Amino acid sequence: MSGQSSFTVNGYVRDVSSGEDLIGATIAIKERSGTGTTTNVYGFYSLTLAPGDYTLTFSYLGYQPVEKPVSLTANQTLNVELASSEVELQEVVVSADRPDANVQDVAMSRDKLQIEKVQRLPALFGEVDIIKTVQLLPGVISAGEGTTGLFVRGGAADQNLVLLDGATVYNPSHFLGFFSVFNPDAIKNIEIYKGGIPARFGSRLSSVLDIQMREGNNKDFKVSGGIGLISSRLTVEGPIRKNQSSFILSGRRTYADLFLRLSPDEDIQDNILYFYDFNAKANYTLNDRNRLFLSGYFGRDKFGVADQFGLDWGNATATLRWNHLLSDKIFFNTTLVYSNFDYGFDIDAETAEFTWTSRLKEYSAKFDGNFFPSPNLSVDFGYHLSHFDFEPARIIPRGEGINFTPLILDNKYALEHAVYIGNSHQISPRISMEYGLRYSFFQHIGPGSVLQYEEDQPLSDESITGETEYDRLENIESYHGAEPRFGLRYLLDSEKSIKFSYNRMRQYVQIASNATAGLPIDRWIPADTYIPPMIGDQLALGYFQNLRQNTIEASVEVYYKWMNDIIDFLTGTDILLNENLETEISVGRGWAYGAEFLLRKDVGRTTGWIAYTLSRVQQQIEGINLGQPYNARYDRTHDIALVLSHQLNKRLTLSGNWVYSTGTAVSFPSGRYQLNGLSVPYYGEDERNAFRMPDYHRFDISVVLENKKNEERRWKSNWSFSVYNVYGRKNPFVITFEDIYNDDVTFDPGDDEGTVTSQRPGSIKTYLFRFIPSVTYNFKF
Repeated sequence: MSGQSSFTVNGYVRDVSSGEDLIGATIAIKERSGTGTTTNVYGFYSLTLAPGDYTLTFSYLGYQPVEKPVSLTANQTLNVELASSEVELQEVVVSADRPDANVQDVAMSRDKLQIEKVQRLPALFGEVDIIKTVQLLPGVISAGEGTTGLFVRGGAADQNLVLLDGATVYNPSHFLGFFSVFNPDAIKNIEIYKGGIPARFGSRLSSVLDIQMREGNNKDFKVSGGIGLISSRLTVEGPIRKNQSSFILSGRRTYADLFLRLSPDEDIQDNILYFYDFNAKANYTLNDRNRLFLSGYFGRDKFGVADQFGLDWGNATATLRWNHLLSDKIFFNTTLVYSNFDYGFDIDAETAEFTWTSRLKEYSAKFDGNFFPSPNLSVDFGYHLSHFDFEPARIIPRGEGINFTPLILDNKYALEHAVYIGNSHQISPRISMEYGLRYSFFQHIGPGSVLQYEEDQPLSDESITGETEYDRLENIESYHGAEPRFGLRYLLDSEKSIKFSYNRMRQYVQIASNATAGLPIDRWIPADTYIPPMIGDQLALGYFQNLRQNTIEASVEVYYKWMNDIIDFLTGTDILLNENLETEISVGRGWAYGAEFLLRKDVGRTTGWIAYTLSRVQQQIEGINLGQPYNARYDRTHDIALVLSHQLNKRLTLSGNWVYSTGTAVSFPSGRYQLNGLSVPYYGEDERNAFRMPDYHRFDISVVLENKKNEERRWKSNWSFSVYNVYGRKNPFVITFEDIYNDDVTFDPGDDEGTVTSQRPGSIKTYLFRFIPSVTYNFKF
């Protein structure tokens, strides 16, 4: 035997039937209790041990564990394939990678979704939706009735980093927010980080939603899909070269426009209303140390009213990745990324014909490494570079006789750099830590121009005193700073632990919008001379316990988050076409705190979870609400989700969820006044978000019926029936107001031409979804 003090065993853990990498699979050393590792997001693991004979146990939730004897007399590669468990009991949607991970892992404020289980939950119009499932987790609330907007621990919707194979998805929604852009048939892994965010992630204050696409089956050709009430899906996958390379193509399209053509009304026949998604991915294993991946997503929404008005928007992403094993202990990943979000209007009216376009492009290069020096220590490190191209608006007239000139807002450009290092370290059997540091550097660069204002205060357009021009790539303004991360787990015993985490995040790009939920016409803006980057710090403390031999998980987390340099817009702000946004905003601070309770059952015929969040979110910004603290638009005191699933037999599964939340904070007008013959709402200066929408609650159910299996046929199928909002709750989507006249009430709003002619306006509530049944037929062969 060699005199070397240690050797390394490494390899990949994959699904035996498809060859897909298994993310977060556990590798335990039977002879050394508490020692082991997990696979990374590419299914790779590495263990360095003293020479000797060992038994490695490979396990993954829903798969049969495998034991492999290893005689370490030299470095070696050991690839393992796991087979799905034959147990046909429905499992919980949100699950840990191993039964005791809830207690043992350092990670807190994180949840992982298994896509196969998401597909069994009730869905609006039968459209399985990843983001709507994320909304059922503690600390995550919805932007509104049926929408996919996320507010995480008091953060705004644009404070969530949404990644698809490493590419940023800037607007992850279809149909004005009612459906997400993620086709579940193309997705393999979903993980959300609400706190304790690793150093490899940055650029957003509140959360990271990290999504990986499937690689495709590298053993056999497979076809799957579904036919629903509003859309159909089709996925084709298979080997390019068996056991070495594979591909997957997955598409989805709605067909509301096809039904519109059946209308006897010719005006309705010409209307357009649909969206589509297309996912594609291919990978090729060059050799034991090198593997290439190429993936892309293309999605678009189309909406049009005859030949008078058209609106379309969409995302496009592309990712080229090279995985390289530098040594037995170092795994390196190089990624080139392209992301594009754009929208456009076409107006064909008697008074005006024009085209309006806007877009945001991001080009990134990422270099990430994993170093595995010992079973008790792993190190992540890397460098990220992104280039941004902001195109706010281009309005180009069309046709003859148009009486306005083109309006083109200046493009803005920026660079963001980040370098990071992070460690996962088991100090002792009871103490484990995750700690690291990210350092980011942001540059607003030319070409471009910057306005000068009196006393450097951008109070209004009238205070402009000059303008400075900058050449291409010339630095206009820069910001930088450290982003420390820290996590600690103390094991009380095998079933209980206490965890603590802290992270600082810096966000250099954000949305300029007055809307609560994300809209396709939202305008992204970079930090610049007058708009600083946002900085957020979060502390979290949690107690975690497993019950009944790890079949039930319980946890309580409390958190406090404080945010500096957040912006809000003054009342009546014009955002879309404003060249000088700095004159319409004010900068201040915000804070959020709360407690999250989760009780979850993972195994058995009946599974599910109960999540309750108690929280507050407030802001204080000069010039708004008389400078006093006020509720953020996404402040909700109570949020409850109850999710249950019961497998009646091998063919029939019944699922349901009930949700409740406090109404969203809103600003209602105090009255109206007449101005030049127009009725204008008046808002009290100290009433910013001082009112509430009605409390929200809803109950959904679904039934999945598996068709009888024929062992001689490859065809497998099921029917999914669901009802959204079973008891028909009227949840207001929007509240508008009409005048209630009272001659006894007068009020002078400070304008000589305006006097109040009404009391507080009467409310009109608009409801969207009261009782929505749906059915979907799913198949695969």
